[in-house]
Amino acid sequence: MKFLHLADLHIGKNVNGFSMIEEQKYVFKQIIGYIGSECPQAVIIAGDVYDRALPSVEAVRLFDDFLTELAQQNVVVLLVSGNHDSPERLNYASRLLAEKSLYICGAYNGVIDKIVLDDDYGQVNFFLLPFIKPFTVRSLGEGNEIESYSDALEAALHKANIDYSGRNVLVSHQFYSKAGLLPLRSESELNQVGGLDAVSVELIEDFDYVALGHLHGRQSVGKEYIRYAGSPLKYSFSEWRQEKSIYLVELKDKGDFTVNALPLIPIHDMREIRGEFNKLINEESADQAYNEDYLRVILTDEEEIIDPLGKLSSMYPHIMSLSFENSRSAIDLDSISTEAENIEKLSCYDLFGEFFLDVQGCAMNEEQAEIIRELLSMEGML
Repeated sequence: MKFLHLADLHIGKNVNGFSMIEEQKYVFKQIIGYIGSECPQAVIIAGDVYDRALPSVEAVRLFDDFLTELAQQNVVVLLVSGNHDSPERLNYASRLLAEKSLYICGAYNGVIDKIVLDDDYGQVNFFLLPFIKPFTVRSLGEGNEIESYSDALEAALHKANIDYSGRNVLVSHQFYSKAGLLPLRSESELNQVGGLDAVSVELIEDFDYVALGHLHGRQSVGKEYIRYAGSPLKYSFSEWRQEKSIYLVELKDKGDFTVNALPLIPIHDMREIRGEFNKLINEESADQAYNEDYLRVILTDEEEIIDPLGKLSSMYPHIMSLSFENSRSAIDLDSISTEAENIEKLSCYDLFGEFFLDVQGCAMNEEQAEIIRELLSMEGML
């Protein structure tokens, strides 16, 4: 049995003020193309369909178009909600959609949905487990002793009473981790402080394949058959070196599987460029840098530049971020703690100086510093 594994669509997402809707339409067309060329029996979407619980009308319309195209391809769709989604909204009309082989599990109600599909080797059991929290499981009367995310997942899986002698696939949207392994994480994920949302991967090692969502970089967790598909697009500059894709999984007899990454190409790639202003503004340099990409530009000039963003934008129309990296911005900020308990030790002048450096990417010159000193003196704050 062949199936596609994708996750973390984040439909409707904006990155640094740029809408990703057109980019998402573009990669969705590529996914539909892969269905035509690879002929999978099912498509798995492992959570975070939308970027927020209250998606825009445009985002809902795009997802509706995508589901409609999937239905026209005669594939089974298996979808769970993620931590960005509204479970109740995703669940809307799910029973009617199931009649069209669109299985949507938005909310955990105490039972893990099981969908059985057949192939030449027999049955494959797909278990749909949406994003759950300890409180969710406790509220269903599963036990007051459930405190951690691992406790919640263990209780849900135990109640499902899964027969692991068959071929079983788990679809889940959680942060699974293995002791001693550091997962690849990105800025565009919602990260719990201290890894409080972490679930032990040992709980799911008895499945034949685990289709995961939540982490935006494609990767396996401990076992080759436990995988995060990653997001279909780069949603932060911490991901700019990643290659985005979806997985094509083929299950044969029990224990026999293959996984291949099918690349997804964006309209505008996301990259980082750095250097001196005059070199980056040079037309030859701009051509080499693919000036249509979404860019994080890091200027290394020591001298102050008037309106660098405005000038660079004429050459690079999709600048998402501009910063400076020079001797002035490399001040050892560890020597000036701005933690809450130490802020009172800094003068108003010093605080403004830190603010100016953070916003402008360079320190105030003497003329600017004198103006600030005069203003603060007039207000009795110096």
